[in-house]
Amino acid sequence: MDITIVGRKCTIRDSFKERVEKKLSRIKRIFGDNSSAKVTVTVEKTYQSVEITVTKGGMIFRAEERAISMNDALDACVDALVRQIRKNKTKLEKRIRQGALDDLSEADFPDEEIEFDLVRVKSISLKPQSVDEAILQMNMLDHLFYMFQNSSSNHINVVYRRKDGGYGLIVPDIE
Repeated sequence: MDITIVGRKCTIRDSFKERVEKKLSRIKRIFGDNSSAKVTVTVEKTYQSVEITVTKGGMIFRAEERAISMNDALDACVDALVRQIRKNKTKLEKRIRQGALDDLSEADFPDEEIEFDLVRVKSISLKPQSVDEAILQMNMLDHLFYMFQNSSSNHINVVYRRKDGGYGLIVPDIE
């Protein structure tokens, strides 16, 4: 597993890097050697956050946790990733070709497949908007995200409200 560690507003110590590699060995056992993980550590005034993004074959798993100490945030973040994998084990087995999930203990997972309960389908009309107009519309609707047709690129985009109070923009990767 290729592990990249990035520190924002801080310098990462070697002891923390070793701890990350040890903790991510649980994830490496599931995904194998040809996966990659990016660990981003951010230090703020009252908390420290750790974000882990694991990618393999087009699948992306992401978890972010905040805590007073960097180590506590790392532990919580790895636990959150493992919970995501356990929750979706049956569906993941269908997508991962190498069967690395078979190595996990069957006692950790229920045998039944998790069903997703789709409770509502919503149809919307898209009109070309700028990103600023889309953010304004999202705020007026008091939603956490808003899908729109970007007037500058003519593609479907999504704006969303981040936990830190900022906004994000999701654009399609057209190849």
